[in-house]
Order: sequence, then structure tokens, then C-alpha cells
Amino acid sequence: MEDILINITPQETRVALLLAGVVQELHIERSATRGLVGNVYVGKVVRVLPGMQSAFVDIGLERAAFLHVADIVEHRQGTDGKSESKTKNVAPIERLLHEGDALLVQVVKDPIGTKGARLSTQISLAGRMLVYLPQDPHVGVSQRIEDEAERAKLKEMLSKVIPAEERGGFIIRTSAEDAGEADLANDVEYLRLRWRQIRDVSKQVPAPSLLYQELSLAQRVLRDVVSEQTLSVQVDSRENFVALQAFAMQYVPRVTSKLAYYSGERPLFDLYQIDDEIEKALARRVDLKSGGYLIIDQTEAMTTIDVNTGGFVGTRNFDDTVFKTNLEAAQAVARQLRLRNLGGIIVVDFIDMMTAEHRDAVLAEFKKVLARDRTRMTVSGFTQLGLVEMTRKRTRESLAHILCEPCPTCGGKGEVKTARTICYAILRDILREARQFGDSIDTLREFRILAAQSVVDLFLEEEAQSLTMLSDFIGKPISMQVESVYSQEQYDIVLV
Repeated sequence: MEDILINITPQETRVALLLAGVVQELHIERSATRGLVGNVYVGKVVRVLPGMQSAFVDIGLERAAFLHVADIVEHRQGTDGKSESKTKNVAPIERLLHEGDALLVQVVKDPIGTKGARLSTQISLAGRMLVYLPQDPHVGVSQRIEDEAERAKLKEMLSKVIPAEERGGFIIRTSAEDAGEADLANDVEYLRLRWRQIRDVSKQVPAPSLLYQELSLAQRVLRDVVSEQTLSVQVDSRENFVALQAFAMQYVPRVTSKLAYYSGERPLFDLYQIDDEIEKALARRVDLKSGGYLIIDQTEAMTTIDVNTGGFVGTRNFDDTVFKTNLEAAQAVARQLRLRNLGGIIVVDFIDMMTAEHRDAVLAEFKKVLARDRTRMTVSGFTQLGLVEMTRKRTRESLAHILCEPCPTCGGKGEVKTARTICYAILRDILREARQFGDSIDTLREFRILAAQSVVDLFLEEEAQSLTMLSDFIGKPISMQVESVYSQEQYDIVLV
């Protein structure tokens, strides 16, 4: 059974999902940088790029958002109104959009790093049991509902409650598995009303303007995350608990009985040691119970995860030790993906296994634990190099990108130049400066080095002779001054 903890302050909302007392997911939403996915805007086209078949659209953010031609409804339908699969007469973006056009768009991916938000003109509005597609007549059922009889039953019930004049479509969500006809009818009515309001407001406001904002993180958790496996949802803010209760009673009544107000003196996340888990989720190394460990490196293009046996020596033989470490690592990797919200291309380097039987067992275990993830992903088998390649849909920033920033000392490299490297760079710079002055160097009294303590210490000790030799060569004294605010790589050479 799962437990959900919701910690709310005026500045941010933090949500932790626990399975058997172990944190599986962490979600953080800050008031100053609230997520944009699901928001609907009337935007203004600022640039059309025929070569990339894309456009930049101003929706009122710091950076223009990105819209690809494949995400434009008119392009999908083709110029004669038929679906793309039935016609090759598909319009290019320069015929669909022009600079200055006002456009109704929805954010499908938050701004990540230096990239702006990703947009679509295909609007979808999520309700309690249905997702409404006002521009698409398609009716579908969530793939997580596997029972064919249940799928057919839900489709039949939905067809009865959709008004005859409705031209849009619906997708039946997993939460509708045991829904009745009245539940679906309520959702249809609510979503159609919401769409009418968005459409009406879009005709009255200038571009760019926000027309509809997705629910807050706490509300989305009640709507999307709480399931039959959820034992309780604890909220540590009385004011927000009351508001969430009212929201649940109106939209997700099945959740109301699971909601509980936490009134303990000890902070909720402190009680369950969630802050410790957050610190671990930001670390590069993840220790396994057996003594093995993972090394997780997140780059701009992909995430690599390396599995190592570490101090685990096993009890039988080396192959058995490797197999057991990889099995444990498969479970740990799946958890870390959810915990850190890692997305994009992910490469897992399991320890090399000699037998195909072991590789198949590890891959099967990996896919089994990944099945718990709500995020869409694809997993390939082992490559010739023994790597497992996978993709995980990325719709928002990872935990590290939300909570951290590049180190101001190393600039995100993870390493700094050694004090000796800096010493030699200083010696070269002083020689270069002395040569540039030529005969006019006589007007200078001395060269002064401003550097960090570690660099000055090295000049006073091991590199003292090098400094003396250079001073004799250029014919000028060289003094040193420690600057406590300088990092090891920072230095200045002052001509006195």
C-alpha cells in the first residue's frame, strides 16, 4: 500500500509517495516557478522557421515557446480536412502560420534548461475520469485498463452520455475503471463547460494571455496519483487541507476518506525522514544494500548509470555475485528514475554477465519494476557493448535541476584545476606580460600575484625556485597576496 505526504508552505509544495515506508517519488512545485504543462494560452507567433518546420510563439514568458508543425492540428488533418493517414496533402508550417498570428496553444512540456516550453494546438483537458479532446473526434481507453470486456463496457457507457452535437473526443482514464454512467456524464459536462469558457475568453483578451491554468500540484496528486493502493494522504497545512477536502468532494469523492490532516509538532517530512532522502537523491553515488553502488551522471543530452560491485564479494562465485548485484541494481535504478524524475535518453551500464540467462533475468526484472512508473518509457535489450538503452518521457525538470544550480567554482564541470596547474599558468602570464612591455618594463616596480591561499602556499614551498628563476629572468621582483574570496582557479596579476 502507498502513503502520500503533502508538505505545503507559502513558497512551495512538496509531495512524497511512499511504498512500504520507502520513498518512491518526489514532486516539488514552487510558487515562483510553477509548472506550465496543461496551461492554455492565446499566443502570438513571433517567428516562423520553414527550414525547421517550426515556429516560436510568445505566450508571455521570458523565452518564446516552441511549436513544431507536427503539433499543429491543421497539419495533422491535412489541407482538405482529412486525417494525415488518409492524405498526403499536408500543409507546411509557412502556409499555416505567419508572424503576428494569434494562436490557441497548450503547453505540453515545461521549459527545460535553455529550451523554451513546447506547445501544441491540440488542446486536451483532463478531468477526474476523462481527458477531453475538443478538436479530435477520437474516443480511446487508457492502455492500463487491460481487460477487453471492461474497455468495451466503458466505451459503450461513454457513447451514451456524449451529446449528439459533440464534435470532440474523449480518452477514458485509468481512474474510470469502476465508474458508473453518472460519473462519466458529470465529467463530460464539466469538461465541455471548461472548454466553452476557454474559447469564449480567448476571443476577448489580447495575445499573449493565459486562458486556463492547470491545477496545483496538491490537486493534481488527488486527481491523478491517488489510487486503490493509496492508504492515506496526509496534509500538514490546515488551510490547504480544508481546500483540498472541498476540491476532493467536488471532483474526486473517492479520495475524501483517504485525506487526513497532520497536526503533529514534528515536521511531517522530518517524521518520515524525507529530507534525508532528498539529499541522497541529489548525490552522484547511490549505495546498494549488498555493498554495490550506482554512479549516476546527468548531462544535457542523456543520463548514464554505472553499476559496480563495490564491497560485495558474494558467497559462491563471481558470476553469481555479478548477477545478484545487477538484480538489486535493476530495482534501485527504477526507483532512482522516479525519485529524481530523470528523463530523455538513459543508458544503464550493468556489470558484464557471462550467460544469456542472467542477462534475460536482469532485463525482465528491470522491466517489471519499471512497470510501476506512471511516465511513458521504452526499454531496449542489451546492446553489443552490454548496455541497456531506454527513454523516459521528460515533461518537467529533474529534481536536481529544480533544487540545484551549477557550482560557481567549477561551473558544473565537477572538477577544478589543481593549484600546481594554476601556478604554471601564472608563471606563463607573467612572462608574457614582461615580454609585451619590452624596454619599458623599467618603469614597473614589481609584479604582484593575487591568488587563493592554496596557490600562494605552493609558490612559497615547492614552486619557490620557479618563481625566483622567473623573477631573475625578467629582472623584476614578484610579490604575492592572498585573496580569501578567490576560488582556486581565480587569480590576477597586478603591475605595480
